[in-house]
Amino acid sequence: MSTAILTGPPVAGSPLEADLRTLGFDVRTANDATAAAELINAVPAHERIAVVDPRFVGHLHALRLALTDPRFPAAAVPGALTAQPAARAALARAVGRIPVGAGTAHLTDVLTDTLTESLDRDEAGLHRVELGSLVATVALTPAQREDAREAVAAVDDEAVRLRTAVKSRDGFFTTYGISPYSRYLARWCARRGLTPNQVTTASLLTALIAAGCAATGTRGGFVAAGFLLLFSFVLDCTDGQLARYSLQYSTMGAWLDATFDRAKEYAYYAGLALGAARGGDDVWALALGAMVLMTCRHVVDFSFNEANHDATANTSPTAALSGKLDSVGWTVWVRRMIVLPIGERWFMIAVLTALTTPRIVFYALLIGCALAACYTTAGRVLRSLTRRARRTDRAARALADLADSGPLAELIARGARGRGRTGSFLAPVMAFLSAAVLLVWVIFEDDPTSWLTVGVAVCSALLAGAAVARPLKGALDWLVPPFFRAGEYVTILVLAARADVPGALPAAYGLVAAVAYHHYDTVYRIRGGTGAPPRWLVRATGGHEGRILVITVLAAALSPSGFTIALTALAVVLALLVLVESIRFWVSSQAPAVHDEGEPA
Repeated sequence: MSTAILTGPPVAGSPLEADLRTLGFDVRTANDATAAAELINAVPAHERIAVVDPRFVGHLHALRLALTDPRFPAAAVPGALTAQPAARAALARAVGRIPVGAGTAHLTDVLTDTLTESLDRDEAGLHRVELGSLVATVALTPAQREDAREAVAAVDDEAVRLRTAVKSRDGFFTTYGISPYSRYLARWCARRGLTPNQVTTASLLTALIAAGCAATGTRGGFVAAGFLLLFSFVLDCTDGQLARYSLQYSTMGAWLDATFDRAKEYAYYAGLALGAARGGDDVWALALGAMVLMTCRHVVDFSFNEANHDATANTSPTAALSGKLDSVGWTVWVRRMIVLPIGERWFMIAVLTALTTPRIVFYALLIGCALAACYTTAGRVLRSLTRRARRTDRAARALADLADSGPLAELIARGARGRGRTGSFLAPVMAFLSAAVLLVWVIFEDDPTSWLTVGVAVCSALLAGAAVARPLKGALDWLVPPFFRAGEYVTILVLAARADVPGALPAAYGLVAAVAYHHYDTVYRIRGGTGAPPRWLVRATGGHEGRILVITVLAAALSPSGFTIALTALAVVLALLVLVESIRFWVSSQAPAVHDEGEPA
């Protein structure tokens, strides 16, 4: 339920009341500030309330942005403001400060402006809408009203609405190959009452059908898979554009959009691997390698962004150079394409699927993503080494959560606490050694499925515990989670490949997918402002070092076929555990509505 209160001198013939009802508001009127205060206080605290000056002249979309966007506790444009339940207490305080008596007419004549300034001073999370070419003003005289109406007529707010439905920063293929028509598909969906979550689900189903087509192993199946994957991406763009067009933002929507992207891509990899197997070519190792590389690359992005989310004194010559390059048009697109964002990546996968073989698809994917990962990681390392920034406790907590340390690492960390210095390079060095010692052993040892490997895994856990013994506030401490992810995922890949029995690599693929889902879920909980998953879940899943230890024990104790069965069982158990808790959390989450406008994943 939403209530709009018109407070101020009435204007005959104004379409304002009709516009407010179009936006879903129950409209009430108040003749003066005292009556407005009474109405505001009478509206139940759990309802959204809007205060609008009857002399408001502007675009309907300007009102929509100010009064219906769910992401902000309070928002305002000249002549109109809104407060959601989170900001209602601040609005009540602002109403209580409404001046009365002689000499206060200038403060109550445009009451919305007075309340807006009061909410701003109260730090109630007020968002002042950037109107751009849209018009929103309070016309105090007939001449001002006429001028304002002419300004409104000169700008097509529907064209503005369509243009701003497109993400402000996106890849070249998405910007020029998809968005010019997907925005109209988003409007078509909005006019038929479809929600972004429904479109997101349709995109997932389309990608799963594409994976099924690829799994047939036929040329016709591969061609159909390529076309369906591209259509899935069109729908993937449409859901975000629909959210922006109709302002249907939600925390669950952002989570679904992000996690379904990964589910679609990794299901498609599996479909390609199954299709290749039908043709006699085993590419499961390449499929798993592509998933590992992609996930580790994303962890680098997430960790770096969280480490610098609220860093102070954040200056860097490398960042300044990057800003200069972005001021030159063609370099912007080159740099965005180099990182192989989702649009370019899916276009490449779709075309190569239709025209070549799964093996070539994975070779191209691994080479392209490896180059992109080297480019982005090198740039972020340079920025971190050259910037003078103080990392906050919040950033250190986020990195610790992303590290996904289990009970064993926690125990080791408690024993190592107090040694080393916060802000040094000790943490990333220990994390690197933790992964490197284990990976060098399992890759180059003649028989990695031995009890010696279990001992190496214990040494790796000791180093991992030392890495997280101190708050992660160093310049390169954001590298700790990526090193842990690489160590865990690649160990699973190598042990499954060295088992050399049918089914081992597909089982490992399922296990890494389940663990990766848990890590992505952690990221989006942190982004949504709700914190990491509960500690019981992290402990139940063993943490990265616990899972490595269990897997090396299983490899040493079981036959290759038994190891495959154990990997499958472990994948199923972990998937059920993290999925059930994740779905329970996101369905009941009270996190504020969000929508990702950052770099394409």
